[in-house]
Amino acid sequence: MARAPPSRGRSGHRSRNEPPLNYRHAFHAGNFADIVKHAALLLLLERMMRAPGPLCVVDTHAGRGLYDLASPEARRSGEADAGVLRLMNADAPQAYGPLRAAVRRLNAGGPVKSYPGSPWLIAETLRRGDRYIACELRPDEHAALRTALKGRAGVEALCADGYATAATKVPAQGAALVLIDPPFEKPDDYRRIVETVRAVLRRNPRAVVAIWLPLKDLETFDAFLRDLEAAAPGPVLVAETRMRPLSDPMKMNGCAMVFVGAPDGLDEPLAEIARWPAVMQGEGGEGRVWRL
Repeated sequence: MARAPPSRGRSGHRSRNEPPLNYRHAFHAGNFADIVKHAALLLLLERMMRAPGPLCVVDTHAGRGLYDLASPEARRSGEADAGVLRLMNADAPQAYGPLRAAVRRLNAGGPVKSYPGSPWLIAETLRRGDRYIACELRPDEHAALRTALKGRAGVEALCADGYATAATKVPAQGAALVLIDPPFEKPDDYRRIVETVRAVLRRNPRAVVAIWLPLKDLETFDAFLRDLEAAAPGPVLVAETRMRPLSDPMKMNGCAMVFVGAPDGLDEPLAEIARWPAVMQGEGGEGRVWRL
């Protein structure tokens, strides 16, 4: 697709009104942002695994791996109702098929009571000989992550800073994917993402980096993309899901998946993934895919 309309001519300073998300994922598991992120992740993995040779995946902010949708946290927010539960009971686009199949498999074909995080999805998808390094800094989440991934070959669950780990653990040669999905609880997350992308590509120029971002205000998003464009010499593909106009920086108004060095052929299925939740929500949102 063509480059996006020029919304990026604004000030390079990030919004001073943007608060941290305080994003404890148990409250948000299976919401619209999760289904966009995970459908896009499975699409990317499938395309990357078409190439011969082993693949190494580094996940910088893995979380606990599996989420109980009947937990008090999940039921308190109710966000899964408009996300994965709607997805499983609707006529969704074909690009959501792998995620729907994974959710059915996790729940043994019965009612959807559990939701898979990226660690479970990645570990289920990778082939023998592939490698997965999952990083989680919170000790309680890391303990749950180790349980979720126990007994899987080629999988490491590290209690470590994912930004620093990605820069050292990504292989210097061969196919590699780095997933950066922070909780955005710290004011330096945007800066550290850009620094990590730069370090990963310096170590392995062939690596693909997939970044999940919340969308709250346009100024913050545009400033991040300018910084990323300066750090990443390769092609950058952006998939936006705007659930509503980006007019209130105090709300999470959508999400984006940003891909550095992604393989060709992702634009159309990513557009399906990005558009569907926004259309279903019915608040004047939109989904689009474009390139820097």
